[in-house]
Amino acid sequence: MIRIINNLHHSIFGFFQNILQDWFPGLMARLVFASVLLMYFINSAKTKVGEGLAGFFQVQDGAYVQILPKIMEQYDYDVTQIPQFPYQLIVYAGTYAEFILPVLIVAGLFTRIAALGMLCFIAVQTFVDITAHGADETAIGSFFDRFPDSAISDQRLLWGFLFVYLFVYGAGKVSLDGLFGRQRSV
Repeated sequence: MIRIINNLHHSIFGFFQNILQDWFPGLMARLVFASVLLMYFINSAKTKVGEGLAGFFQVQDGAYVQILPKIMEQYDYDVTQIPQFPYQLIVYAGTYAEFILPVLIVAGLFTRIAALGMLCFIAVQTFVDITAHGADETAIGSFFDRFPDSAISDQRLLWGFLFVYLFVYGAGKVSLDGLFGRQRSV
């Protein structure tokens, strides 16, 4: 009887795994990202640049305050005094990564590289939030506690899971990566 149930289980779930595994998980991870986090990152990035098309290419002082608050304080909040290397490079890279990487994830283009970039981005974001913006214990939270809503440990662990999945398995067949991959093999 156990063998029959086991075979039935493997037949049913094996069927679904076979028809979904090449396209559904990557698509679902990207749709969840688009639904939950895309506008979070885009709106955050928009606070770092000026208004309109021309403003898009002008990183504002607020970007320095968000990304390098202690450096801004060290230079009395005068961006012109901050050394270009490495600080301005860090601010520009962080600002435009926050625009570009989420779009690449949703499109499924260079997905593994973009997912790795987002993992690094979240690690830096978390470090800055804790060390420079003074996140308190409630915001930081703790793993394996009974509270599932801390803004840093709980939320960013879930965010990270999406990116780890996409980094390891890619975007799947329903993506630009999948489209270009099929074209190369023909």
